[in-house]
Amino acid sequence: MTDRQVAAYVHLDLREVQKLASRGEIPCRKAAGKFIFFKSEVDDWLEMQMHTLGRDRLAGIERGVTAHHGQDSADALVGSLIPSGGIAVPLHAKSREKVIRALVDLADAAGLVHIRDELLAEIRAREELCTTAIVPRLAIPHPRRPVPYDITTSFVVAGVTPRGVPYGCPTGSRTRLFFLVCCKDDRTHVHVLARLARILHDPTHVDALIGAADAEEFDTILNRFEHALVGQYAEGH
Repeated sequence: MTDRQVAAYVHLDLREVQKLASRGEIPCRKAAGKFIFFKSEVDDWLEMQMHTLGRDRLAGIERGVTAHHGQDSADALVGSLIPSGGIAVPLHAKSREKVIRALVDLADAAGLVHIRDELLAEIRAREELCTTAIVPRLAIPHPRRPVPYDITTSFVVAGVTPRGVPYGCPTGSRTRLFFLVCCKDDRTHVHVLARLARILHDPTHVDALIGAADAEEFDTILNRFEHALVGQYAEGH
């Protein structure tokens, strides 16, 4: 990718991308006086930045990512990736390992997992790299890269634990709300993470999902929040 392509992809001014590159703050190489970027490295960098970004930047990133991959942001719904039985309220788990296993079990029960042990290993490896409990009360575990052979199709499963789980949040707080994201391709992987980051950027949305009485109410709340974002696209915001 060129610096111009990266600027469009991550919704930044070209000069800002060049500044980040010259400071070594975004992964790149330099050849013949030009910055060269590898998409997989940009995706990794982008994922690590999402929790620090404001609502407008997240919206811009989602548009840039989906446009780059030829998707329609208004049609690519996270809620459509949640299978029947893919929400556990409550999710009975008291440790990080048990949360990960319980979420994978939801997907496995829905017939979405080919190779369970390898999928678990990929999710654990991502947590060892850097916790996905990036904000208080919320974690979005996922493999670092798409896992085309471990799963039958891209999916999201979710759960709310009755009490907080020590999941490695940098603030030291416990985590209750979990979304497991597993995708077969890059475009879905980055889009889903960006969309969830937008939905869950508002703490009141996190509160509402944690407060859901059951899986059906959780699903209703999540879809209401996501369709509100889709409505903003339609209005040009």
